[in-house]
Amino acid sequence: MTERRATQLRDSIEDEIATGQLKPGERLDEVSLAERFGVSRTPIREALQQLAAAGLVELRARRGAVVSAPDPSQLMEMFEVMAELEAMCGRLAARRLLAEDEKALVAALAACQEAAARGDPDAYYYENEIFHRIIYRAGGNTFLAGQALALNKRLAPFRRLQLRVRNRMKTSQEEHEAVVAAIRAGETQRAADHLRAHVAIQGERFGDLMASLGKSRLAGA
Repeated sequence: MTERRATQLRDSIEDEIATGQLKPGERLDEVSLAERFGVSRTPIREALQQLAAAGLVELRARRGAVVSAPDPSQLMEMFEVMAELEAMCGRLAARRLLAEDEKALVAALAACQEAAARGDPDAYYYENEIFHRIIYRAGGNTFLAGQALALNKRLAPFRRLQLRVRNRMKTSQEEHEAVVAAIRAGETQRAADHLRAHVAIQGERFGDLMASLGKSRLAGA
């Protein structure tokens, strides 16, 4: 129960970092956070450790936890790298797909569809995470999978926020379907291209994300 509560708290703090309510360099005091969320310091401490592992919080000696969110230009660069890592994973998955990974991938695709049909962006996000991790695993390269997973975690709040943009869930699911079709067909380049386009945030999509961040900041002001 404590672990689940810590995950819920992590998500709440992630949202505040992503939307700018908690700013880079701001100190996160365990006692204040515990009082605000009505919990003990234990799940708060666990949530901050999870955020530190994702790179969104820095744990400093004598200062405790400090927000370390990226600025927009760094965020763009991180999404560019994430897109290439995902493309590599997709290419390898199309070459090395095992029957058990194919079954898991199809099931994850269906779970994403169910969440999208309910119009639940947070539920879709969690099913989406499972979907992508299966692709990492299916690629059969543990080092690459570890790098992709680490950056995925670093971008987690921004990827989740992006799903709240109008029609993004529907479009994301259509992209998932194209990715799965390419991987199952063994079409390595097509799988890589679809995943790269799916993850990359450029042009209008980056503008949509920045607009969402701006709206969230105004709402929290």
